[in-house]
Parts: sequence; structure tokens; C-alpha cells
Amino acid sequence: MSFFFVLAIALALAMDAFAVSVGISLKKQISRSQIFRLSISFGFFQFFMAIVGWYAGQNICSLIQKFDHWVAFGLLLIIGGRMILESFRQPQEEMNQSPDPTRGITLLVLSIATSLDAFAVGLSYAALHVRILYPALMIGIVAACLSFIGSKMARPLAKWIGKKAELAGGLILILIGIKILSEHL
Repeated sequence: MSFFFVLAIALALAMDAFAVSVGISLKKQISRSQIFRLSISFGFFQFFMAIVGWYAGQNICSLIQKFDHWVAFGLLLIIGGRMILESFRQPQEEMNQSPDPTRGITLLVLSIATSLDAFAVGLSYAALHVRILYPALMIGIVAACLSFIGSKMARPLAKWIGKKAELAGGLILILIGIKILSEHL
């Protein structure tokens, strides 16, 4: 496979991670370490899921394609809905109850939700008898870079949007979930 073909696939897969990074970063200004955690997690899961998909091979492809979009939609709907609800809390409530979206279960759920397509691409590579290490590395690196860029772009946007940044971030996550679902129905 050519470099440009692999890069095009990596860019397409990274768009969800990019958009989710923007959505999270709109919620509040996140630190460099949070941006780093988010970028590394999204990049790693994109890389890892492509490899897992490749190893799963052609036998599982038809089973996964039937519901992967529903899983991604459900996960993004839950996280986005929670962000929308949090956008209506009073400031003192928000300071006490708003979890860090770059840690723990929230980061894990977002990482999995944005990497389900990479699993399917890994299955496709297995069906095409393409070696997976080079494409998986490209997929992971591009996802990490675009997540970083998305997080950085959101900072100026968050200052402009203000209190409704979290609402916008939640809506973005839900729209990504709807987009994933509509592409598979």
C-alpha cells in the first residue's frame, strides 16, 4: 500500500478523535499534561485497535460490522449527554463535581469509542493480506497529532464561547455519534 493511501485512511480515522478533542477542550481550558494524556490515549487506542482488528481477521468482520456503530453512538451519546447536563449546573456545583475527562473511565470510554473504526480497518487490512505494523503506526501517530491540534485549537474558541463551551462540546460528541450511526445504517 502506498504512503498516501495509508495516510488518507489514518486521517479519516483520526477525524473522530480530532472532533472529540475539540469537544473536550471546549469544556474548559485543559493543561498541557491533559492534552498530552488525551492525545497519547487516542493515538494508542487507534494503533492498538487496528492491530487487534487485524489479528481478529476476516472471521469476525461480519459480526463486528453489525453493531460497532451502535456501540460508538451509545458511548458518545452518554458522554455528550453528561457534558450537556453539566453545562447547566451552577458554577459552584461544576467545580465540585466535574470529573477530569482526560483521566479514568471517561478517557477510556472516549478512546474506545473513537477507535472502533480502526478495529474495522484492521479487519480490512487482514482481508487484503496487508502487513499491519506500518499502517497501525501511521494511524496511531496521526490520531495523536490531530488530537493534540484539536485540543490546542479549542482554547481560543472556549474563550470566545464562554459558559456554553461545555454545551457545544457535548453537542459535538453527540453529532459525531449520529454521524457514525448514519454512515452505517
